[in-house]
Amino acid sequence: MNYRRFLLIAVPYAWLALFFLVPFLIVLKIALSDTAIAIPPYTPTLDLSGGWAGIKAFFQGLDFENFVFLTEDSLYWKSYLGSLKIAAISTVLTLLVGYPIAYAMAQAADEWRPTLMMLVILPFWTSFLIRVYSWIGIIANEGLLNQMLMGLGIIDTPLQIMNTPSAVYIGIIYTYLPFMILPIYSALEKLDGSLIEAAVDLGCTRAAAFWRVTLPLSRPGVIAGCFLVFIPALGEFVIPSLLGGSQTLMIGKVLWEEFFSNRDWPVASAVAVVLLLILVIPIVLFQKNQEKAEEAGK
Repeated sequence: MNYRRFLLIAVPYAWLALFFLVPFLIVLKIALSDTAIAIPPYTPTLDLSGGWAGIKAFFQGLDFENFVFLTEDSLYWKSYLGSLKIAAISTVLTLLVGYPIAYAMAQAADEWRPTLMMLVILPFWTSFLIRVYSWIGIIANEGLLNQMLMGLGIIDTPLQIMNTPSAVYIGIIYTYLPFMILPIYSALEKLDGSLIEAAVDLGCTRAAAFWRVTLPLSRPGVIAGCFLVFIPALGEFVIPSLLGGSQTLMIGKVLWEEFFSNRDWPVASAVAVVLLLILVIPIVLFQKNQEKAEEAGK
């Protein structure tokens, strides 16, 4: 029995070690290396072929100059702050859009719920890039939206939406909306309707019953949805590159530029390590929240 339990625990830990810890250590090794004009474009400071002597020399000459450089150049910390701002605002807006949809799905008749669920996940059947490119055709100056508004006489000149932060918010909300809807819907679907009826019988209005009963009980789904949107949005690269243009400063774009344009792999790896550490914070908070929810359920 203990052997089976060990295997059950060992499999996910081995998966994390192979596909998370090992790549992270490789990136961290590059982040502690020196930039060089070579292929690959860095000089490792850790030489494992030298045995313990190489490891000892690495720790004796260890420096964090690439990480220090990130604090000295305002481009990087502004990129981190810009990414945090866009990810946070996008998460809030996605919640405001996604919660009513999830609530309506949970209140729908049982025979309609599978159809509504399919409509939510239907965009995943199309390529992510195609979906982002489709928004260019909608919000461009000569796009469908401006043509429709000008045709109806609502505006005289095209709205400038492309290459603005607004376009990035639209792209992120559209892309990650299902990740917000599904966990909230899962929490609301399990909600016992008799609790609402009891609250109404005790004198609560429908609105008060929602704020005092439905919303608190759906909190685990809301938290899960917010993390599922915030974490990938923080490191988003495709959406700000295609819709945001040069005015939108996000760390994903900076990371790509350092790797492929500047070919400064050590600095790019340092950027990636710091970004990963920033992402670990909400993940740990999410796990703590899940543990508290499970303990409360017991």
